Amino acid sequence: MEPYINDWRLPVVDLKTMDARKLTNRRLKDVVEISQSMLKGNYEGLRENRKIETESFMMAATFTFTNIRREDLPEGDEINMCKAMDQLFQRFENQGMEKGETIGFEKGKLNTLKELLKVKLGTLSSPLEKQLTNTSLEKLNVLTLNIFNINSEEDVLKIIN
Repeated sequence: MEPYINDWRLPVVDLKTMDARKLTNRRLKDVVEISQSMLKGNYEGLRENRKIETESFMMAATFTFTNIRREDLPEGDEINMCKAMDQLFQRFENQGMEKGETIGFEKGKLNTLKELLKVKLGTLSSPLEKQLTNTSLEKLNVLTLNIFNINSEEDVLKIIN
């Protein structure tokens, strides 16, 4: 049976800890750097004024299970990271304000914040969504200001409790 068993030697790398500076392929380096920023929750770091291929950004979003759709980004094969992140957050803000106009400002802010947290964390548990619904506008504002420091539902709970 031994001749029929594949025994390949493959290097295994950890996307979180690999040194992107050692990569020579520009596209791969972009994907790794963006993925590492997303995994760390450092979305401010993504606001660098540099251009990357749209597909590289989408690949990083896929690797990190970040809920960003192609239509969330500026059109074209290449995007400016600063503009892309601004457009993404503007879309969430606009969605919240549209809802806010009909159901009140607090609900609009809450919906925007929930969408941002879903992008950041992937999903929100039902208990956390209920707790957010019952949170004061003041605490929602504090949570909004700390959105880039949140890496888990526990971080959210520390801020709103």
